[in-house]
Amino acid sequence: MVSSYRWRLAPDGLATRRQLRALGLRPGGQDVVAELHRPRRRRAPLVAYLYRVDHAKPVRPMTPARRAALAAAMLARRTCPTCRLDAGYCIPVSLGMCVTCHDLPLTREDTPS
Repeated sequence: MVSSYRWRLAPDGLATRRQLRALGLRPGGQDVVAELHRPRRRRAPLVAYLYRVDHAKPVRPMTPARRAALAAAMLARRTCPTCRLDAGYCIPVSLGMCVTCHDLPLTREDTPS
């Protein structure tokens, strides 16, 4: 049975994933100990899952392979599929291309017939 607490009333020794991460910890396979409910008007409450801090494990160190994989993934998110250039920012999913390519006017060859 998972305990439930209202917003800001959880006992000491419990933390969310983000709070654990700020402490340099991770849940480490432990089950959720409690839920934190934050009420909202006219909507369902927000729920946060709490873990025991004393059972948390240290965050795994970043290895060179993980660092390279993360760099490759971020490069893919920054590369425009239209002009194939690194935009310097993550390409918005809503546009599907860099802002420069999106703002260019269409030429006759680009317009659909």
